[in-house]
Amino acid sequence: METTLRGVGVSHGVALGQVRHMGTAVLEPPAKSVPAGEAPREQARARRAVEAVAADLTARGNLAGGEAQQVLEAQALMAADPELLADVDRRIAVGSTAERAVYDAFASYRALLAGAGEYLAGRVADLDDVRNRIVARLLGVPMPGVPDSDEPYVLVARDLAPADTALLDPSLVLAFVTEEGGPTSHSAILARALGVPAVVALPGAVELPEGALVGVDGSTGEVVLEPGAERRAELERAASERRASLGASTGPGATSDGHRVPLLANIGGPADVAAAVAAGAEGVGLFRTEFLFLDDQAAAPSQDRQTEVYRQVLEAFPQGKVVVRVLDAGADKPLAFLTPSDEPNPALGVRGLRSLLEHPGVLATQLRALARAADGLPVHLEVMAPMVADRADAKAFADACRAAGLRAKFGAMVEIPSAALRARSILAEVEFVSLGTNDLAQYTFAADRQVGALARLQDPWQPALLDLVALCAQAASADDRGCGVCGEAASDPLLACVLVGLGVTSLSMGAGSIAHVRATLAKATLAQCRRAAEAARAADSAPGARRAAQGVLSGE
Repeated sequence: METTLRGVGVSHGVALGQVRHMGTAVLEPPAKSVPAGEAPREQARARRAVEAVAADLTARGNLAGGEAQQVLEAQALMAADPELLADVDRRIAVGSTAERAVYDAFASYRALLAGAGEYLAGRVADLDDVRNRIVARLLGVPMPGVPDSDEPYVLVARDLAPADTALLDPSLVLAFVTEEGGPTSHSAILARALGVPAVVALPGAVELPEGALVGVDGSTGEVVLEPGAERRAELERAASERRASLGASTGPGATSDGHRVPLLANIGGPADVAAAVAAGAEGVGLFRTEFLFLDDQAAAPSQDRQTEVYRQVLEAFPQGKVVVRVLDAGADKPLAFLTPSDEPNPALGVRGLRSLLEHPGVLATQLRALARAADGLPVHLEVMAPMVADRADAKAFADACRAAGLRAKFGAMVEIPSAALRARSILAEVEFVSLGTNDLAQYTFAADRQVGALARLQDPWQPALLDLVALCAQAASADDRGCGVCGEAASDPLLACVLVGLGVTSLSMGAGSIAHVRATLAKATLAQCRRAAEAARAADSAPGARRAAQGVLSGE
């Protein structure tokens, strides 16, 4: 019997296929005691297993490249964390087996992460996967993982581990469906990177019968179990049309009547450049430089090291635009040398530009490195500050850029409602704004990005969020300034049309979303986009806004 379930769509497209479940997770090892004389042998077993798992994760990352490599390298660091290993040794010394000591040590660390909020809480699934791999190796049982199949399928799991998803074959995996996760979870990030439709936070996902036929709509978040003949034909037609439109999608981003909208890529470093170029990105709309700083928690990278990395990215886009966000540290990305360790609420504390203004030497070094990296290149460099709250912040950043001798456009991220409400004032100091819709939603609705129960408030279709985007776009237009969107909202093809209708001048997203957005934008006129934007803002809910925009853009 046809049943429609609803989760959160995080990677767009439509797929129809049979359910295959992720392999069973490792069971909890028994709490056995070992004689004191066997402790050194058990400790050695634990260390060998940890080293093997860390090496395997690193190797998988090297094969995957791009964002997946960064995720897997972070997991490898989790596996080899010295404090965790010391805890494992202590537990074995008082009688635990190697596998039980690993299980209990990871459980303790897991509780710390789960209570840390935002980004760190979102890494619990990654930590669980590392634990399961180490315990499986110690027990000598198969690793939990992706099922073997010769036929394409829809992969269903409680959550998806980066080590499994990073090397998935998109020709076999038609879609992801998970019970947990959110729009910023690694499952969602990797699904978008692969260009695979995905729905997360679907209640009861793990209870979907093995082999059952499901239709997955990564835009609406709908999962249709055992669709009837009419619905099945509709899903097959939608999937076929999407494939055809993607194949025909080339060239710069534009509406059907020729209104240009540059489609740019979000990247974390040089490893992501190849995918962006292959996807036809017209440049970079968000270069997240913090990944370079996270390599070493003890000190900032040298100016020479920063210059080398930045130049690799700038050289990849001759004549194109590259928008660099200076270091965004604090809250979910703490750095020992920069951010306070005792803040009661780091998400509302000294993060982003606030942190850099307290450490002007770190900011000055980064700006000088960018100036050197761009020297002699024809690239259009733009540099922006994260977490700008008001005009004073914008002025302080612009002054720092000028003091560093940086020849580029200076801009501000709009992630705080105050910045959206006073965008005109901020644009008196800088030349463009770029909306980070993930954080803007978090601060607008007081809804933690990583809490699945609050997913509806993180929905970028929320009319209140669209109102703030409109305010920014209007302020930018009045002063002939740029207004881009580099948050996850830009990767939703339907919402991209609405953003253009609101007056947004560029869209930046993961490389895997560019073809989808380009194809959808090319079907709509600018007037349709504007009408869709008006209809969406007139709604009272996120689902209502989506339906209203869809009605306008489909001609219904």
